[in-house]
Amino acid sequence: MAEQAEPLGVTSRRTFLERTATLVAATAMTKGSKAEPAPSKVNILYIHSHDSGRYLKPYGHNVPTPNIDRLAHQGVLFRQMHSAAPTCSPSRASLLTGRCPHQNGMLGLAHLGWSLNDYSQVIIHPLHANGYHTVLAGLQHIAADPETIGYDEMLPHRSNHAADVAPGAVRFLRSRPTQPFFLDVGFFETHREYPEPVDNPAYIQPPAPIPDTEETRRDMAGFHASARALDQGVGAVLDALEASGLAEHTLVINTTDHGIAFPEMKCNLRDSGTGISLILRGPGLPNGKACDAMLSNIDVFPTVFDYLGIDQPTWFEGKSFLPVLKDEQNEINDEVFSEVTFHAAYEPKRSVRTKRWKYVRHFDGRTTAVLPNCDDGLSKSYWLDHGWKTEPLISREELYDLVFDPMEHNNLANEARAQAALAEMRARLDRWMQRTSDPLLRGPVPLVPGGHIVDPNATSPREMNRYAPGPRPGLGESIYIGGGISKPLV
Repeated sequence: MAEQAEPLGVTSRRTFLERTATLVAATAMTKGSKAEPAPSKVNILYIHSHDSGRYLKPYGHNVPTPNIDRLAHQGVLFRQMHSAAPTCSPSRASLLTGRCPHQNGMLGLAHLGWSLNDYSQVIIHPLHANGYHTVLAGLQHIAADPETIGYDEMLPHRSNHAADVAPGAVRFLRSRPTQPFFLDVGFFETHREYPEPVDNPAYIQPPAPIPDTEETRRDMAGFHASARALDQGVGAVLDALEASGLAEHTLVINTTDHGIAFPEMKCNLRDSGTGISLILRGPGLPNGKACDAMLSNIDVFPTVFDYLGIDQPTWFEGKSFLPVLKDEQNEINDEVFSEVTFHAAYEPKRSVRTKRWKYVRHFDGRTTAVLPNCDDGLSKSYWLDHGWKTEPLISREELYDLVFDPMEHNNLANEARAQAALAEMRARLDRWMQRTSDPLLRGPVPLVPGGHIVDPNATSPREMNRYAPGPRPGLGESIYIGGGISKPLV
């Protein structure tokens, strides 16, 4: 008789005991602080969410994600992982190619016309060449048509929500595949629109830098409801992995693309936008450990290939942080970079971060926020009601001391005492842009042919038009070449 799948988020006593026994066996040899050599042909389970940042229980937030918390306690929790781009498609493309967006071509959103320069550089292809069966379950967001990417198998699903995606992944795992696999499980959660709150908003704290009001508490309560659905999907997939007997032979990667969809977070180059979760659990890896190394998500798959003992593709820009997991090094990076070019609207900016400093440079000459690049919601409405549309931007350059100003509120770019640090960070960014042939060095980046975008002077991403950035560098002018296009953001 076929085994019946348990409902999402429900774990029976039998499953709990089976899972516990499996995990004891799987982790008995990894207790401690150092990574051990990985067995050959370890499976890879890559589970990713939308717009979750680090607002999850293992990062100290009272968000209902017990299954993600369980995974963190069984593996390595990365406290200083940053996205190469705090926007959806560019971030995901960077992780899956090991290259920054302006190298891999994903300068904007895949459903608005952008694509990779070369889909053979997605890591599924070198994995396939090394004997892996590659499977997609749910959301991917690096191609308008997922067939373009080249997975060996794509599991059917009604929507990209966790409740519809997880069952397909569960069935695949319960089939106990014998060929090593890369299973890509993508959930829509925690992207807006949020479901109706389940928890009482009166007892929920909005994220910084959002003020604590009735509206913003309700907004965050919606995020909690979405995170709960995400966690149930993660739990169902992890339970199936363990019940199938595959857990001790599988590397689990759990991450997200960028900060949560609140003002000054998603699509923002401060840590509130670039800071992302990452949890790794697998054979030979430490368990119950937090890692404070400063990393970029372009470093993830160089590390995975190093861990598996697979030759790294020549195009990787990222670095393996396996030496950190082995306690051979404390850091692999003395700087990490992030970028935005297109999201819903054109907003070219770049950043470099060290352990001490964050430097951000804007290239569009704007004096007010690009509001379409903030998803609509109660918190955004609250800011708009209090004048956000005309609130002046900080400046063309931003410099923050991350020791004394970790929330990045006090811009030191014009302070005499910070000029040496400013010069150093400017030089770091300039060198990187030149080394990686950043197209912004040649002026405004043109809209991809057939692409769609919103006027940066609009208020909402729903006000979709087609336009091309102006011809003069830094002035952020727009030349309209059409209109009337309405295309929902994913």
